[in-house]
Amino acid sequence: MTAIADIHPAVRRRNLFAACSAIIVFGFAMGLTYPLLSLLLERRGISETVIGMNAAMSPLGILVFSVFIPVLARRYGARTVTMSAAFSAALILLGYKLFGSLEAWFALRLMHGMVVSALFVLSESWVVKYADPGSRGRVVAIYGAALAASFGGGPLVISLIGIDGWTPFVIGAAVLVAAILPISLIREQKLAAEAHAGWGDILAFIPKAPILLSAVFMFAVFDAATLSLIPVYGIRLGYGLTASSNMLTVLIVGNVVLLLPIGWLIDHHDRRVVLAGLGLLTLVLLLVLPLVAGSWILWPVLFVVGASGYGIYTCALAILGDRYTGHELIAGSSSFATMWGSGALAGSLIAGSTMQAVGPHGLPLSLAVCFAVFLIGMWLRRTQQQA
Repeated sequence: MTAIADIHPAVRRRNLFAACSAIIVFGFAMGLTYPLLSLLLERRGISETVIGMNAAMSPLGILVFSVFIPVLARRYGARTVTMSAAFSAALILLGYKLFGSLEAWFALRLMHGMVVSALFVLSESWVVKYADPGSRGRVVAIYGAALAASFGGGPLVISLIGIDGWTPFVIGAAVLVAAILPISLIREQKLAAEAHAGWGDILAFIPKAPILLSAVFMFAVFDAATLSLIPVYGIRLGYGLTASSNMLTVLIVGNVVLLLPIGWLIDHHDRRVVLAGLGLLTLVLLLVLPLVAGSWILWPVLFVVGASGYGIYTCALAILGDRYTGHELIAGSSSFATMWGSGALAGSLIAGSTMQAVGPHGLPLSLAVCFAVFLIGMWLRRTQQQA
């Protein structure tokens, strides 16, 4: 396999551009689909529990299918697999409108998760492979900004055009198809068989970095729960469709705007301390959210909690790049994808069930409990290491 130092800088830049394009596809597809389908199900009178179960199908597809992606990439090439995944995701997005039954949506969301998992895993492997070690921090920041901005684009589109008719589905499909062009620009190097991690490598990596992987799990819980249920949360609080969609947009824009300050903290302070601080801030703001619901203070709280909650992943990715190299780095990246699928699956189910049981504020309160458990785990791990 060609070493990073042997790859021409222009090729690296082009490949990193393609990786960011792929993650924009992934983010926009998920950012549009989660609130769109959740709001349509809510309009039908479907319970929060079922909405959460339906949303969980996408991360379940990611979790199930991610192990097959390295095999497909070696056989057909990562570029071909990613382009095929983008086109398939566009067809599935149109399929939601063609097949409107709840049963069909469960199957389609499972398939949707399977195809976007290729976009997620391969684009992240490109970032890991082609980033110059001397500029990894900046590359991770750009990668994180592209992902956050694309997630925010989905609910923003919904707030502008609504959820009726074919329009949101066609727009989403068109973006997915258009993104095939920049992805086609990537120039692949020969893939060695050991360049991708299998289940054995993933399982071996878990005890090496339990807190790091727990951080990814918590990010995914927060990510999936807010994407699928924040618009429903707004509707249950009495906000209109536009305002409810904008709640998710503000949450994600907070991450985009505050990403550079968070990146500065990551570069200039102990990253474990930054990780714990982001988790604690997220916990506190989630507990504050029910107290400010219905007032203007809700919006700045959403803005900041979006930055702290999503910033956890940026911090975890930077720690991964600094701590591990070579095959361990690939194993870590694959473990990240597995933990994201697991956390997103849990987040949709936990938040949906809690909202059904205790009302709309079950969303922030259930997430707050999860973050409390994460912080206790960090403290216990730190105590164990010091002992």
